[in-house]
Amino acid sequence: MRASHLTITILTAGLLASCVAAQAQEPFYKGKTITILIGGTAGGGVDNPARLVGRYLGKHIAGNPVINPQLMPGAGGIRVVDHLYSVAARDGTVIGALPTGPLLEPLIGARKATYSMTEFTAIGAMSKDVSVCVAWGESKFKTMEGARASQMIVAGTGAGSTPDIYPVVLNEALGTKFKVVTGYLGTQETVMAIERKEADGRCGWGWASLKATKPDWVRDKKLNFLAQMGLSKSREMPDVPLVLDLAKNEADRQMLTLLFTPLDINRPFLAPPNLPPERAAELRKAFMDAMNDEGMKAEIRQITGEEAEPTDGANMQKLLGNVYATPPAIVERLRAVLAKT
Repeated sequence: MRASHLTITILTAGLLASCVAAQAQEPFYKGKTITILIGGTAGGGVDNPARLVGRYLGKHIAGNPVINPQLMPGAGGIRVVDHLYSVAARDGTVIGALPTGPLLEPLIGARKATYSMTEFTAIGAMSKDVSVCVAWGESKFKTMEGARASQMIVAGTGAGSTPDIYPVVLNEALGTKFKVVTGYLGTQETVMAIERKEADGRCGWGWASLKATKPDWVRDKKLNFLAQMGLSKSREMPDVPLVLDLAKNEADRQMLTLLFTPLDINRPFLAPPNLPPERAAELRKAFMDAMNDEGMKAEIRQITGEEAEPTDGANMQKLLGNVYATPPAIVERLRAVLAKT
């Protein structure tokens, strides 16, 4: 009997050990939900791409978690960043999809942010982009010279957002006369403002976002393209002047380069600071696997007519580091310009 009891005890211990080992091998994300906080309004240039990623991300993560896109509009995406920093779980179950404006806001914004964007965990960016200054086709503004000659009203979406920042900096560097009317909740609201002629246009509208949000405006040539902003021209707009080429001197060019660098990490995805390294690696790999998924690539081609140019999380982290290592004199000049708003 003692031998039988011993045998049973050994078998039971073995079974328990096997169960524990099996549980330990279960993927972290099995049975979990990943929430994507979307820093924009429904149907806008942040929302649609974020939901596209969401449709593919889960199948490239071990355990196939549920992906839950959740709108969190406000302040041009800063509301999402604040939430990631102060509230969101730091275990890889919450990430944010943003416009590019918040990437620079702690460095050059008027408010006193308690964080640097280098603290966040970069997951990846969907594409590289240029931003455009556009006027409604029926308006008197046909070129940048028109915006230098008389005041042009442009719609803004809140402190730190590119439609608010870019016009003010261009006024300083190029002598334009943009007047920002801010407070529109998101892209769709700026569209309505232009249609209602509350604004003459918008300066700081991602080219990819414009094509995705209002393809008919592009197709039917309802807009006048005044300039494009980025580190290089878009192949699709060879005749639209690049703002960097319009800079009057090297100091202006350096300031504009700082401002436009985030366009190389367009449609970024971030996780909170201090994410466990294994979770960061898992999410970064899943993001790139989703971006390279043939189904997603086909959808992107259908929407944009182009192949995606994603940036992986590690390189995105390096680019953010470079931005925040900009010489203080350049940063202070840009900050002073923005403080005038």
